[in-house]
Amino acid sequence: MSKRFFQNNYIAGDVVYAKTDPGRKLVIRRYIDQVYYCNVEDNREGRELVYFERELVEDRKLAAENKKARMATK
Repeated sequence: MSKRFFQNNYIAGDVVYAKTDPGRKLVIRRYIDQVYYCNVEDNREGRELVYFERELVEDRKLAAENKKARMATK
């Protein structure tokens, strides 16, 4: 049996939305064991929210900003 390795789509600092609450911006804090740990953008010190990748969506405009931020860190 072969293992499939997938790279996560989002990295720490990316801004995304939950499919269940698309009006709330989330900031990815970390990615561990195929789970994303996020904070609400306006309240980063508040409770952490946990999502699977399939539960998150990315705004097209924010996707471009996320890519720029990734390039700046390389």
